[in-house]
Amino acid sequence: MQIKQTKYMRLSGLEPLVLNENSNFINVGERTNVAGSRMFLRLIKEERFDEALDVARHQVDGGAQIIDINMDDGLIDGKESMVRFLNLIAAEPDISRVPIMIDSSKWEIIEAGLKVVQGKCVVNSISLKEGEDKFIWEAKQIKRYGAAVVIMAFDEVGQADNYERRLEICKRSYDILVNKVGFPSEDIIFDLNIFPVATGMDEHRRNAIDFIEATRWVRQNLPNVSVSGGVSNVSFSFRGNDGVREAMHSVFLYYAIQAGMNMGIVNPALLEVYDNIPKDLLERVEDVILDRREDATERLLDFAETVKGSKKEAGADLSWRENPVQDRITHALVKGIDAFIIEDVEVARLEAEKPIDVIEGHLMIGMNVVGDLFGAGKMFLPQVVKSARVMKKAVGYLNPFIEAEKGDLQEPVGKVLMATVKGDVHDIGKNIVSVVLACNNYEIVDLGVMVPPERIISEAKLHNVDAIGLSGLITPSLDEMVYLAKEMERQNFSIPLLIGGATTSKAHTAVKIDTQYKNAVVHVNDASRAVTVVGDLLNKKTVNEYVVNLKKDYDEFRTKFLKRGKEKSYISINEARKRKFKIDWETSEILKPKELGIQVLKQLSLKELEPFIDWSPFFRSWDLHGKYPDILTDDVVGEQATIMFKEAQKMIEEIIAKQLLKPRAVFGLFEANTIHHDDISVQKKGKEIAIFRTLRQQLSKREGIPNIALADFIAPKETGKTDYMGAFCVAIFGAQELADSYRKKEDDYNAIMAQAIADRFAEALAEYLHKQVRTKHWGYAADETLSNDDLIKESYKGIRPAPGYPACPDHLEKETIWSLLEVEKIIGVTLTESMAMWPAAAVSGYYFANPEAKYFGLGKITDDQVTDYAVRKGITKEKARKWLHPTIADE
Repeated sequence: MQIKQTKYMRLSGLEPLVLNENSNFINVGERTNVAGSRMFLRLIKEERFDEALDVARHQVDGGAQIIDINMDDGLIDGKESMVRFLNLIAAEPDISRVPIMIDSSKWEIIEAGLKVVQGKCVVNSISLKEGEDKFIWEAKQIKRYGAAVVIMAFDEVGQADNYERRLEICKRSYDILVNKVGFPSEDIIFDLNIFPVATGMDEHRRNAIDFIEATRWVRQNLPNVSVSGGVSNVSFSFRGNDGVREAMHSVFLYYAIQAGMNMGIVNPALLEVYDNIPKDLLERVEDVILDRREDATERLLDFAETVKGSKKEAGADLSWRENPVQDRITHALVKGIDAFIIEDVEVARLEAEKPIDVIEGHLMIGMNVVGDLFGAGKMFLPQVVKSARVMKKAVGYLNPFIEAEKGDLQEPVGKVLMATVKGDVHDIGKNIVSVVLACNNYEIVDLGVMVPPERIISEAKLHNVDAIGLSGLITPSLDEMVYLAKEMERQNFSIPLLIGGATTSKAHTAVKIDTQYKNAVVHVNDASRAVTVVGDLLNKKTVNEYVVNLKKDYDEFRTKFLKRGKEKSYISINEARKRKFKIDWETSEILKPKELGIQVLKQLSLKELEPFIDWSPFFRSWDLHGKYPDILTDDVVGEQATIMFKEAQKMIEEIIAKQLLKPRAVFGLFEANTIHHDDISVQKKGKEIAIFRTLRQQLSKREGIPNIALADFIAPKETGKTDYMGAFCVAIFGAQELADSYRKKEDDYNAIMAQAIADRFAEALAEYLHKQVRTKHWGYAADETLSNDDLIKESYKGIRPAPGYPACPDHLEKETIWSLLEVEKIIGVTLTESMAMWPAAAVSGYYFANPEAKYFGLGKITDDQVTDYAVRKGITKEKARKWLHPTIADE
């Protein structure tokens, strides 16, 4: 159903969440609710807040886009617990990136939460049950705090339990909120009360259909609002039978979402894919949900006895080979099976008038199914990349026949140039986007990595492309993107510019890039959005309106972002140094490393590194979100994650057996002291051989909270004590060659897989080496017994920060590491002009051993520190600003 909407709800944690007509269903995580989770209640009662944070983190990792926090319990101080938990969440970027729903029936708890919550949140909930005066007062307070609000369909008479009462209460609430309070209509969420069906009571028969029809009316007649609800209530009568409950939730959502329900509390563990519900069960569930028969409840109850469990394991099934050729080709594309594609394409070719007809007919029909399933969230990126592999194999077989007839391939819907910018070597995300676009019949001009701007410009003109996509991982790449936008503007380009990559953001795109180019600039934060975005940009009928709205959105975002930055206050660098992180060097333990100097790890085995792999980022690189190993049993992406994990294991076995990837590592442990407040002097037998320049936090903090620099973790020279630090570089060689060998076979899936595995081995090598240093070469943690999970959580003593990351964002410091360790000479890892490491699967950084050393984020710094840093480093202020500008407060 098309919902006409002119204003969109905008929520935020650290990242924005905009609900518009193109948004998928928004899932609200409910496990941080003491009323809904016994485990969470127990953790809060016992004040085990660190473990309670893990519950929130698990929800976000599992795909919750909002997390609902409720502390209403008679045995805990709800107000204190809410404030404490929200403050803890604010310090966890992986949790606080999503918006918060403050859930309470007590106003004092809601307001306490509103005072400390980060970003724009949702209040859950208020209603008319205690009359208009209280309703209006609470709504005004929520408006003052800038939050959105859930309105329960409840008034002085009681809960709305039928269609008419839902409409009556919602209409009345809306009129009061919009006309009397002046509450933004787009910030209103109606909870229309989901009640159980199939209870055996006649008055409950219409519970689901009344909700669905009321949702339709509300979305059509109350402009800009959203509709939510707790989905699990609908299947309450079938507690204990997950198979039936899964089907009921899926059917209910299928129709409720069509009617306009756009958010809700859904447990993914109790949700089946609608298309996968057995037809006999589907019929009976729909009869109940839609109230289609008098005996619907009895029929479902009888049938439920035959439904056991929830998921059926699929075995090898070749029955699809008996289907017509079109169905076989479509099945092969959807499932990514290339074993029979040549055989099936040949059958299709012999039946077709011309070979080109097989591409334009059979194959494109199949790829359209792939596109529809992907767009509906029923396929995931790895599957789409596999589909592309099948498609390429089929087209490769047909091309000689087409050329023999001097035919032309199907015209692409558009041509997109893709490039990783100058100085940057990372392209996994770019390659995935390229494959996904190619699957949707876009021609891709892929220029690879480290592409200078003049080549991007000339190739764009040469190929007459319709759009340019830029990728970058390291912060200097942001400057390259800004420069390219300026150059496109200077040369009067009119094509859209797409921005992506780990270091990019909507904020940087809006503030820095969009202002340099009068035509469309859009940040694409994941590959799944690329097709929709490019389609909108190249749609001649609607592109003008799309770009106008895009520019307006970025302008509003930019204004708020810059205003927010100005609200923060900073102290001078001299004042920040007075507030440094203080360690008592008289009592602090300093242990001399067992082996000083540069050392090389030889005869490294990938088999040794395998246990140190953190698999969670591997799945994230494919847009499969969740924490390993839980992701393997996740009800949304678990099946696909398990397939990928097995395929990765198989590739690793081959890599190890054939020695296709080669690990190399160099590190050094040295005498060290802090000098001049923020510099670390590295020495050999008392003689200075290098200086690391560190940066200090300058954000104004409350009394007693230090402004930290990495130099604070090393004993100052004036203490008379000799301290120590280390530096390292590790890399995996051979990944590019391995990926290229797969690409020659038209196998993008395994090419990307090889690069992703190499990245995981590089991180594993860094983890392995750090452990060797802690327990053997330095030996300050000789009795350490940590599991791989502990290592991933960074539970070890000491830290290993890296130039370019939050504590030390200046990539130029890599030059000092390279010089100190002779990295290029010893292990062959080079630095590009933008300080990216080559090969791309590489990690470098420092070692600090002090027990009080901890990871931190520098945040923004001011001009006086930039000047100070330039003088200390012996470079011009302009050069310092170039490398530090993402962290400079007035930039």
